[in-house]
Amino acid sequence: MAEPQPPAIPEPTSGIPSRRRFLQITAVGSAAAATGAALTSEAHAITSFIHPGVLHKLSDIQRMKTRIAANTEPWLSGWNAFRTDQYSQSTYTMKGPRATVDRGTTEANNWELWNDCNAAYQNALMWNLTGTTAHATKALQIIKGWSSTLTSITGKDAQLAASIYGFKLAAAAELMRYTAPSGSWSASEITQTENLFRNIFIPLVNTFGDAGWGTNCIKAMMAMGVFCNDTSVYDAAVNAFNQHSCCRLTRVLSSTGQCVDSGRDQAHTQLILGSMAEACEIAWIQGQDLYATASNRLLAGFEYTAKYNLGNDVPYAVWGSCQATFNSISTVERGKLRPVYEMVHNHYVKRRGIATPWTYAAIQQIRPEGAAFQCDHVGFGTLLFTL
Repeated sequence: MAEPQPPAIPEPTSGIPSRRRFLQITAVGSAAAATGAALTSEAHAITSFIHPGVLHKLSDIQRMKTRIAANTEPWLSGWNAFRTDQYSQSTYTMKGPRATVDRGTTEANNWELWNDCNAAYQNALMWNLTGTTAHATKALQIIKGWSSTLTSITGKDAQLAASIYGFKLAAAAELMRYTAPSGSWSASEITQTENLFRNIFIPLVNTFGDAGWGTNCIKAMMAMGVFCNDTSVYDAAVNAFNQHSCCRLTRVLSSTGQCVDSGRDQAHTQLILGSMAEACEIAWIQGQDLYATASNRLLAGFEYTAKYNLGNDVPYAVWGSCQATFNSISTVERGKLRPVYEMVHNHYVKRRGIATPWTYAAIQQIRPEGAAFQCDHVGFGTLLFTL
């Protein structure tokens, strides 16, 4: 069945420039150089990886350090939000590790894992941004602890736990693998971490799933594929992004930007958007332009959702995911903007020269972006992704 196509959303007329026509792949050599690799078409498989290459490459780290040192806005506010967050502290008290984690049934040790994944990722970034060894030590303590202990993730929401938490842990591990202090992470310990992803996380996420379940699995599989240097894992995620019957980009977002969860609530809608953006950012670093898929469909989703959550009317067609249909757009959690907008705004505006009026308006409401809900996203986009 063809997906419904709600009417197009008109652009605001308050002096904001209209969107430019999508630039062809052959015209973006400068963007390719910035990623460290030549851009490929969205469906072209890659043969090797840029490292570190989950959300942040080395030049991204250097850009952040330069912006912090310059003491200018909006990066200064973004840095202050990030460095003072509870999970960015080298004194963070590890909550795990545990042998088993359950999400959705008993909830045993679920809180411990997602808290520690946040702290591992943020301390890995703090190490790279400050050079303070205590942060590297903390990130590695968490990664090594869970890698040597966790044996299973269970519960009715096990796939969500594996995808959301696994993504954050893989991002931390990727940074540390290529920047850790000499001698602090042995080859056998790194292999143990790879085995954690291959044996515990990947078997849960490689089946993908419907709507937000599937989109979270996509970003997790991409991150784990990069860390494990496994192109087959990474390519499976890219194929799902493009082709999966229930979670491909063009299934979760219509051409006007309406999301399959727009009629469910605005939190899950933004979860889908943020997850697909994170997948696109990993791909961009690896030389693939998933952002451009289906005439910048992801941007249409962000514009539609930002416009609605800023209090404006948007067209709605009866639609939904593979498992649920919604007759009207939901007001549940309307106006509660998640910290997922800076990444997308900076890609389309700074890298591609395409206007993002409603996305930027949302940013103005929440800048500097802070921590995400639980472990759902990386957050802190004002520091991490403002170019």
